[in-house]
Amino acid sequence: MTDEIKNIKPCVGVMVFKDGKILVGKRKATASHGAGEYSFPGGRMEFDESFEECIVRETLEESGIEIKNIKFQCVANINKYEIFQVILIVFIADWESGEPKSFENEKIGDWNWCDLDNLPSPLFYPTKVIIDSYKTGKNFYDKE
Repeated sequence: MTDEIKNIKPCVGVMVFKDGKILVGKRKATASHGAGEYSFPGGRMEFDESFEECIVRETLEESGIEIKNIKFQCVANINKYEIFQVILIVFIADWESGEPKSFENEKIGDWNWCDLDNLPSPLFYPTKVIIDSYKTGKNFYDKE
């Protein structure tokens, strides 16, 4: 460990389904990590926020859509980044309303509904974990 301060970030991610497809967006150059990679909605939890509140807020803020039927999918301890570690709590949900749109101040944009077996690349590492969990049923990923 270097002299740099290391941080642990509790984050959420969500696979949103609509008509058999999932919502995927491209991480912008302004993203602190994963720029140019494709991702699901998600982000950091705020103090005193529930998992569901965070998932609903992040999805609406990033993509402009509302979700329902939120269910736990998996948890992952991701240590792939230089000065922080992510504790990722993942959910699946159904689209409820709204059309995906990009917002200038958000780190993900260019949203599209994609087939799970025909996703754009490259995929953001946490997104790969989420897809693996969904396909295999594995719900716990510890630090590599």
